Order: sequence, then C-alpha cells, then structure tokens
Amino acid sequence: MPLRHLTPRDRRLFRQYGHGPAVPVPDPLIHHAVERHARAVPDAIAVEHEGATLSYAQLNRRADAVAARLARAGVGAGDHVGLFVRRSTAMAVGLLGILKAGAAYVPQDIGITPRGQLDHVVRTAGAAVVLTLREHASNVPPGPLVLTLDGPFDDRPGDPRGETFGDPAGGPLGERAGRPAPDPRRPVAPDDGCYVLFTSGTTGRPNGVKVTHRNVANLLLTAPGDLGIRPGDRVAQLLNIAFDMAAWEILGCLAHGATLVVRGRDIAAAARTATVLIATPTVLSGIDPAACPRVRAVAVAGEPCPRPLADRWALRADFYNCCGPTETTIVNTMSRHDPAAPLLTIGRPTPNNTVYVLDADRRPLPVGEVGEMWAGGACVSAGYLSDRALNAERYAPDPFLGGGHRMFRTRDLGRWTADGELEHLGRTDDQVKVRGFRVELDSVSSVLERVPGCARAVTLRRDARTLVSFVCPADVDPAAARRAVAEALPYYCVPENVMPLPFLPETDRGKIDKQALLRLATERPAVGAR
Repeated sequence: MPLRHLTPRDRRLFRQYGHGPAVPVPDPLIHHAVERHARAVPDAIAVEHEGATLSYAQLNRRADAVAARLARAGVGAGDHVGLFVRRSTAMAVGLLGILKAGAAYVPQDIGITPRGQLDHVVRTAGAAVVLTLREHASNVPPGPLVLTLDGPFDDRPGDPRGETFGDPAGGPLGERAGRPAPDPRRPVAPDDGCYVLFTSGTTGRPNGVKVTHRNVANLLLTAPGDLGIRPGDRVAQLLNIAFDMAAWEILGCLAHGATLVVRGRDIAAAARTATVLIATPTVLSGIDPAACPRVRAVAVAGEPCPRPLADRWALRADFYNCCGPTETTIVNTMSRHDPAAPLLTIGRPTPNNTVYVLDADRRPLPVGEVGEMWAGGACVSAGYLSDRALNAERYAPDPFLGGGHRMFRTRDLGRWTADGELEHLGRTDDQVKVRGFRVELDSVSSVLERVPGCARAVTLRRDARTLVSFVCPADVDPAAARRAVAEALPYYCVPENVMPLPFLPETDRGKIDKQALLRLATERPAVGAR
C-alpha cells in the first residue's frame, strides 16, 4: 500500500486534497465543439485580426477545405502536420483544418524560429506536410510537402473543393509519393494527438511533447479551465503559437463560440477590447488593467506570478493563478485568487486530475511538508517523441490511481496548506548552492516583490558565491531592496547586486529571459552592492 507510512489523517487528506473533482467531459474531440458553434451561430465572428474577420461559417468551410486538401495528400488520423505561420486568420483556419483531417498540429512561429530548429521540429515530429503562409514558404526546410494557407477561398456554402489556395508555386496538389490514401474506417480517436509542442528542454535541444484530444478537452471543456467563455466573449490571442498556452487561447475560445482577437504588434490594443485574457505574468505585467474595463476573467501560468500583479487584476476580474508544464496539458492546477487571502497559491487539481507531493523515493509527504509535485489523471500527455530515456525519466506508472494510469514528474516544488491549497515553491532546478548553502531563488524574488514600488523581480546565481537580482521598474531603490531581503532571509540569500531595469527582457514565449539577464549582469557595473 503506497500510503501505509502516513497517518490515517494524512491518508484522508492525500485523497481529499490531491484529487480534482470527477466530472464528465462533453466531447473528447475538441474540434467537434467548434463545429457545433459553426452550425448554431454561423454568422457570429470567430476570428478577427487587424481588420480582417472570419465568421464561424467561413472558418468551418475553410477548415473543411484544408482538411480535404490534407486528406488528398495522404494525411489521416495519427499523423503530424506542421503549422508554420504568423498571427493571422489563416492561422486559425490551418489549425482547425489539421484537426478535422484527424492529424495533430505542430505549431511554430515561422517569422522568428531559426531554420535549424524548424528542421529539428520537422524531423522529430515526422511531419510530411507543412502548412504555412506564402511569403514564408521558402523558409520551410526541404522534405515535407508545403501547402500555403493564404490564397483565395471559395466561401460559398456547399462543396469545399472549389478552393484555389495551393502550393508555393501555385500548381495543382497531388498525392504524396509513396503514401496511401487515408483509410476512412480509421476515424480520429480521443487518444490521438491534438498537437505536438516543442519545449525548451534541459539540453538546449527542444523536446516534442504529444498532447491528445482527451487531454485538451478535459481542461478546456470543464470548469474552471473553460474560464466561463461563452458566445459574445472576446478572447485575446496574445501568445506565441508554439507555446502551449496559445492552445488555451485559440481552442478555448473557439470551442465556446467566442471571438478570437488575434493581436498585431500592439498587445495592449488587443487586450483593451477583450473580455478574457490568458497570459504569462510577464506579458500581463505590460497591460494596464485600468485600460481593460471589459475584462472579466484572467488566467496566468508559465512562471511564478508576483503577488502585486495578482492583487491588482483580482480587484477587477476573476483572476486565476495556474500551474502546469506542457507535459500535463497547459495547466493542471488553478486557483481563483482573492486579494484578501493570506497566500497566492496555485489552488487544487483541475477536474479528473491529481497532484501528489512526493519525497525523493516517490512516497507521499504529510500536509505541510515540501516535496516535488507529480501530476496524474487525465492531464498526463502521451509523452515525448522519439525519446525513450526521457520518457522513462519523467513519466512513471501511477501507483495511487493504478489501472494503467501514468504520472508525470513536474520538477516543481510544493506543499499543501492546512486548508488544501498548493503552494508553489519554485523549481527543483531553481534550488542552487551559494557558499555551500541551499537557496530557493524564487523565495528571494518574492521578498523583493514586496518592496514598495517593485512590480517584478528575478534572482539568479551568478557564480558559486553570489546571487544577482533584477527588479523593475527602474526607480526601485536597490539598497532598500537588499535590506528587505536581509531582514527576511538568511545572509547567504542576500543578492550581491540588485539591478533596477525599466522592464525585464522576454523570451519569444512571453517568459522572463534569464540568459539575457545574466549577460546583462556581466556587462553592467554593480548597483547596490556592498
């Protein structure tokens, strides 16, 4: 019995706190929900981008045309199709068309992704077909059949085969050499792939994670992951399509009949007209809540959220602080934050999911003790592509659910509060040794974010003896910041250097760019050092 070492009370709380509610999922195939809205409200606006719009009927017909094109090229259930695009209405058409064809989409922002990474994505995913935009077709690595999405469509109801979009040369499309036509007896199944996301990986080589329809539908079609989205809502599409939270924006919107507001260069402009925002804390920190009077729901994930940011938005909207890596399908815990609450937590497991706080031997810890979070249930993805060793390291049989279920090692540290909320305490790889002492970097940053005027803070280890912290905005007093840490934490946690910045650099996925900060620390003279 995996719980025999716990007291009867902790055994009961292990199940009570660690298991999300068991609820039915309306449909395990996420694109079916989009199709239902196309039938129910065909004239409602599904997507808008810089003045261009698509109704649900137009989106559905164009996606049908893409699916038919992919089928003629031999694409069927179980295949992976590259979606190498920039933000546009065509992005949504291609995504939905791939799902209708039974395949999983493999998204990359073709405008900013290096050619070498695109080649790695194509090879690892085994993508024999790539959908892209005409101006970027020449950037697709050689090998796959390249189809462009931005040619003219015939939007008349009826037979979708009248479309004239095509290959980069404008010629007719044929069958893929050596590939049979798709078997109509093999419909897409809930455990088939919905998308393949490439994470940054620990070796610098992106890892392809296959996420199923069942995984995605479980989050997006149940509360609170559905964020209460309904027809009439406007969901801002702010994030890089290669980031899994973009799937929450796009499919979470379209599966509930709302309008997807695809941003241009101005993130704030899209947010100002939205009713729902999904973002990283870094992206959200650049948006003024006072300028977004229509926003009623906000969800953040991807990195720790500063308490002041959460409080500021929670005073105006339902604010959800969430957590979960790509491998557990966007997020697997959510908490609706109350500014009056003593802690900002990541809440509890979402429906049909579980979270376990385990020790190094994978044994459950009592409530209140810090351990590593493992995720189980419907959120656990199909695994990494072509990497048995990494799958064996990060996925394991779930001894608590049994029955063939698996659990995933998140590498997040956490503990249960007395009332059953999860505190996120950083990453296992954010625990560093400084002067021989173990330091949790996020705990230093949390203290800094309580300094008056500090909106964001990041702490990094510069070398074996020193920490460096970065705070914004630029008028934060670095000496006061260091004093705050010295008063709250042991001396070895006090950063040698505090660098005020007008803003913190971002990665292309809307997270803080820690490598850029470390480079900055070596280029600038110390500020606020002893």
